[in-house]
Amino acid sequence: MAIDAGLVLEGGGMRGVYTAGVLEYFLEQGIEFPYVIGVSAGAANAASYLSKQKGRNRKVNIDMVSDPRYISWQNFIKTRQAFGMDFIFDEIPNKIVPYHYDEFYKNEAEFVVGTTDCLSGEPVYFSKEDYEQDMLKVIRASSSLPFLSPEMHFKHKILLDGGISDPIPLRKSIQDGNKRNVVVLTRNEGYLKKPSKFQFLVKRKYPQYSGLQTALAKRYQVYNDTIAFLTEEEKKGNVMIIRPTESLEVGRMERNPAKLEKLYQQGYDDARKAEGRLLAW
Repeated sequence: MAIDAGLVLEGGGMRGVYTAGVLEYFLEQGIEFPYVIGVSAGAANAASYLSKQKGRNRKVNIDMVSDPRYISWQNFIKTRQAFGMDFIFDEIPNKIVPYHYDEFYKNEAEFVVGTTDCLSGEPVYFSKEDYEQDMLKVIRASSSLPFLSPEMHFKHKILLDGGISDPIPLRKSIQDGNKRNVVVLTRNEGYLKKPSKFQFLVKRKYPQYSGLQTALAKRYQVYNDTIAFLTEEEKKGNVMIIRPTESLEVGRMERNPAKLEKLYQQGYDDARKAEGRLLAW
């Protein structure tokens, strides 16, 4: 069943398994959207949804999380990457849990990935026309967290985590013509960000990127303003939100499969409960 709306996906590292559960339910029910936009883990989970690979996100994000090549401080000591980006974005999709590129590119839905430009600090969005066959490279850029991953170079830009500059890219979806949007969040209702206490470390780590310094300093404000905008759009009937209904026990770098499985199931169940509301809306 086709839903005439945009689908907007927040990031959140391993909290993204909630989104994976939501998207798994959508896949099973044949719920499709003509436009999908996401950042970081939201974009990564969307890729398997758009290639229509049932169960793939669960295999990648839960079954493989205990592998130290996936996420570990051992990775960070060796490569300055807490998440094994080559393992996640090359070995897994091309060898271990093959990604169906052909199905993704046959899918007529637009898929936009948000990133952050390190020089300007502004969001940069890439559509299918922009990244062509390099979709995973753009998702990797969107998933590259400051301090924990190196910057990515793509299309003459230096890029990092899309969640820095536009954590919930609702405004971009509206700008692209979607008057109504389904938004999947990975935080409980009422969550707001606080100013970072570690801005001095940002300046020390990234002295050459004043734009990135500014974006990280105002990240909390951008997030909180976006939540306020989201709430207003929901009141107007332009937005339907799906978010965790139980208290989160999973952090950005969670490695406990049992906790991840529970959050995945919560996403699946929340999507099932929201289906009637979604169709009526």
